[in-house]
Amino acid sequence: MMTVIPTYTPPDFTRPELKSAPVVRVAPAPADGVLPERFHATSNLPEYIHLGGGRWLLARQGRMDGVLVLRGDVLEVVEPRRVRQGDPVVIARSEHGEEGLYVHAAGFAATAGAAAEFAFRTRGTRESPFSRSYDTLYEVLQHDRRDGYIVWVLGPAVVFDRDSRDAMSALIDAGYCHALLAGNALATHDLEAARFRTGLGQDIYSQELRPGGHCNHLDIINQVRHCGSIPAALRELGLADGVMAACERRGVPYVLAGSIRDDGPLPGVIGDVGQAQDAMRVHARRATTVLALATQLHAIAVGNMLPGYQVGTDGTVRPVFFYVVDMSEFGVDKLANRGSQQALPILTNVQDFLVNLRHKLCRAEEPS
Repeated sequence: MMTVIPTYTPPDFTRPELKSAPVVRVAPAPADGVLPERFHATSNLPEYIHLGGGRWLLARQGRMDGVLVLRGDVLEVVEPRRVRQGDPVVIARSEHGEEGLYVHAAGFAATAGAAAEFAFRTRGTRESPFSRSYDTLYEVLQHDRRDGYIVWVLGPAVVFDRDSRDAMSALIDAGYCHALLAGNALATHDLEAARFRTGLGQDIYSQELRPGGHCNHLDIINQVRHCGSIPAALRELGLADGVMAACERRGVPYVLAGSIRDDGPLPGVIGDVGQAQDAMRVHARRATTVLALATQLHAIAVGNMLPGYQVGTDGTVRPVFFYVVDMSEFGVDKLANRGSQQALPILTNVQDFLVNLRHKLCRAEEPS
């Protein structure tokens, strides 16, 4: 049986190059949202700064494309747009201790094996078997349901099929979702399915086109706007099934980030990009496991703000798991190229994926 959460190995600060490292430098931000020259741009890996006397401080909250702000003994990772004039920003352009900053890339590295040898099939593709990936994921989700924070990032394909929609709802009801991040389309078509049993006018089971069904998603948007909110619409329209209903029933927070191509949008969809980032970041900061399903744009957005690790209240460091489920390698490759190297692919359609998870994780708990 695998150890579900890999052990973290901290850096060896007695190594000569780290033992002799200078104290890190900081410089004040010259204006709100403006950074000093040679600021350090963060990764999503564990990053330490040297305070002197061999004392190294770990940033407790990581993310890509941020900066380090040192306030006394607290090292914060801050988005550049949120930096304020005078904030003490860490200055460094090297990452191996030369300027008092060290990025630890090997903290969760597996035992060294034959990585340097020639080998086939070293990266997941559509030809790869994912049996081990599923088994690991089952254990991770069972662990993090109790002792973590599971965030789902969903595209509308999840609710275009009856079985995947039911499976996602069951996973929420069973406690395997602590927050949901999506766009207007996911909520719109989930509510369309609850009201009309269609997704973009197609029956969510038979996939047959319904007469006049192309109006259904606009009708539900209009009805929800008339009710004033998604929770009010669920009550007033008597909608009790689906993803949004499960989130409301379980008290699961959700963030719906708007897009320039949105219809409506539904009330509650955040149209301001900065506000949407801030709302999503609340949950990305807490995440221990993220599952992104059939949504390349939202997966990349969350990947950019997702830490690669979490620091517990007892100081222990654990990885943040990031599973990307899609029919194509493109999304995972793009994430890796954008820095989300911890992204783990499971290349399949979301219907099969969710039904598989429900069968494994929920069936024993559901009433017969």
